[in-house]
Amino acid sequence: MEIAEYNSKAWDKQVEEGSEWGIPFSPEVIAAARRGEFSIILTPLKPVPRDWFPESLAGIDVLGLASGGGQQMPVLAAAGANVTSFDNSEAQLEKDKFVAKREGLSIRCEKGDAADLSRFADQSFDLIFNPCSNCYFADLEPVWKEAYRVLKPGGVLLSGFNNPITFIFDRKLDEDKKQLVVRHPLPYSDLEHLTREELAEIREKKHPTGIRPHTRVPNRRPNKSRLHNRRILRRLLVRRNLRTKQILPNVHRDKGP
Repeated sequence: MEIAEYNSKAWDKQVEEGSEWGIPFSPEVIAAARRGEFSIILTPLKPVPRDWFPESLAGIDVLGLASGGGQQMPVLAAAGANVTSFDNSEAQLEKDKFVAKREGLSIRCEKGDAADLSRFADQSFDLIFNPCSNCYFADLEPVWKEAYRVLKPGGVLLSGFNNPITFIFDRKLDEDKKQLVVRHPLPYSDLEHLTREELAEIREKKHPTGIRPHTRVPNRRPNKSRLHNRRILRRLLVRRNLRTKQILPNVHRDKGP
């Protein structure tokens, strides 16, 4: 299964079915953002602290990485940033275009795989905003390397992460019976830990990643756990003296000077 291609179609279907992440923000939200009043999220429930952004976004070059849907990118554009929305789902990008047209905003929309940002020059962006989507990538290392390359020196990468503990439970029992039953080890992947019958059922529903939301695909590299990806990211960011900020309190946070 080609993960990126599958995800593209799966997210288009999610939007068609009314996913909450594809419902455009209202004119009132955009109007508030024009006044500098905004609240957006990297993870489903907790807003990003306002002081993680520059006091003024005017003229800031922002890349929304897997951030389509008519929500975060229109808000940042209304707040004054120069915004590029980069997403693997055409339907998600159409939501950004819809809000941009409705509100008279300028948003550059580009469809593609986050592991390949070759269309952008080195050091193009001051800020990369990457909502909780890294669970849909087959390998995170090229994503972080590309983010590093296109960030300007001193730039900031904001990325949301799932809490890994959610992967240990039997998802079906959780969803159907509200029972938390430990079933899986970590690191976890649907492709490795579910039965063929379970995978077939999930694919039939056409959930993102060819599997289901909030799942990780195996790295396919020997002797490298999920910590490998985080170490790669940290090493890259330290070299460029960047800051990575994450919302979940139990996830390691690096702070630059």
